[in-house]
Amino acid sequence: MDLSLSGGDFRFAFNNVNFSDRLLRIEITQSSGEGEVICSSIVDWARDRKRRREDIVNENSNNKTQVLVTAAEQEPKSGGEDENERLTNNNTSVLSVQELHISSAILAAKSPFFYKLFSNGMLESEQKQMTLKIDASEETAVMELLKFMYSNSLSVTASSALLDVLMVADKFEVASCMKYCSQLLLKMPMTLESSLLLLDLPSSLLMADSVKPLTNAARQFIASRYKNMSKITMEELMALPLVGIEAILASDGLEIQSEDVVYEVVLKWVKSHYSVLEARQEVLGSHLARYIRFPHMTTDRLKKILTSNDFRPSVASKLVVEALFFKTESLAHQHVLLAHEQPASTSRRFAKRAYVHRPIKIVEFAVPRPQCIIYLDLKRKECESIYPSSRISSQQFTLGGQGFFLSAQCNMDHLCLIHCFGLFIGMQENGSASASVTVDYDFSVRSKPTMEFVGKFKGIYTFTRGKAVGCRNLLGIPWDIFTAKNCPYFINDVLHLRADLSIRL
Repeated sequence: MDLSLSGGDFRFAFNNVNFSDRLLRIEITQSSGEGEVICSSIVDWARDRKRRREDIVNENSNNKTQVLVTAAEQEPKSGGEDENERLTNNNTSVLSVQELHISSAILAAKSPFFYKLFSNGMLESEQKQMTLKIDASEETAVMELLKFMYSNSLSVTASSALLDVLMVADKFEVASCMKYCSQLLLKMPMTLESSLLLLDLPSSLLMADSVKPLTNAARQFIASRYKNMSKITMEELMALPLVGIEAILASDGLEIQSEDVVYEVVLKWVKSHYSVLEARQEVLGSHLARYIRFPHMTTDRLKKILTSNDFRPSVASKLVVEALFFKTESLAHQHVLLAHEQPASTSRRFAKRAYVHRPIKIVEFAVPRPQCIIYLDLKRKECESIYPSSRISSQQFTLGGQGFFLSAQCNMDHLCLIHCFGLFIGMQENGSASASVTVDYDFSVRSKPTMEFVGKFKGIYTFTRGKAVGCRNLLGIPWDIFTAKNCPYFINDVLHLRADLSIRL
């Protein structure tokens, strides 16, 4: 579509007295005491840019017509100085003035703001001369906006200039210009600088339908740039602003060991940016908690949240109880949902990421002896990815005071000379060197047509640090049969594994 021709071209009428019915007096002002801020980083610059512009927008957000005063209102009031003059003298100084002949019909057709101004029946709507006060930083963008309302085109092409126009278009409710700027910006190469600026726009802009494709692209750029957390330095992460961290945490494709690690990174970021405990609790509870996948954190880490001061106690209890309820509820309803696709949750907190250590579901018992049941679900694509000699490890879990994990592997059965699927349990290497614990283990897998778990391998093993035990060919079939479409162990393309473990006293 040729954007320059959409909606008609009236540029011949711009500032032309023959096609105008009003005079617009634009006062360029500068707030007293406000100077340029020297920024040492992209993030500082983005934050200062947002602060300065939002201050201007918010000053008039409660009543936008306050920025316009009629010629009659500029006359001194009886009993004292003019209110507008008093505010100007105290808060701002007029740097320059521009006068433009305008058509109220054209401006009203493009902007609800001007439509209401010209048709509200108040005194100012009947005046032929009006004054518009703008900040000096808005001058170029406002002039571009007024020209756009006549011509449906812009003369600026730089991304920073387009962003300026986008913000004043939002301020004066010119939806067609907002869409125009968004489409042009969307075609430009995204950078870290531009993506952070886009995500730091005023809330009114972020909610606009025409801007959403642009902000979505900014989030995707940041999520892609920081997709693999192992390749990013902690210093780089700590330098990001809140909007950058939110974009990273919102991504389902974030490649990281586990959600426990995600949480530790978030805590480090919050502590580096907010030294006051109450401020950290506010940012965590109001902004970042919505992006943390608490249901996929380990039970041990969730318990630590309850006893920490990371969140306010009421917030911590709600988040942890919700996560634990999700874990137990998903187990209770798993059998019912096997024959159907499990519906996706509407909350980000329930979606899995691309974890290096796969999440597990766990049921624990303390009596008659320490024991637990571990559930590990693997998608078909995950299983296929470990051929011919790779593995998938689960999150760590605790049994008898020691850390363990499950490992699903593609092995070579040297007796039959075939590749096959194996399952192992191992003790973490970071445990006590002298620790020794004997475990009864029983591996099973859910199978069609009954959808029940079928026992496949069991044994007893005395673990020490770094040791593992299991079965190289858990299912007793070669790899090609295991990955075949009609394999009875994949239900809706998911392999459901279970390990019953107990400490032998």
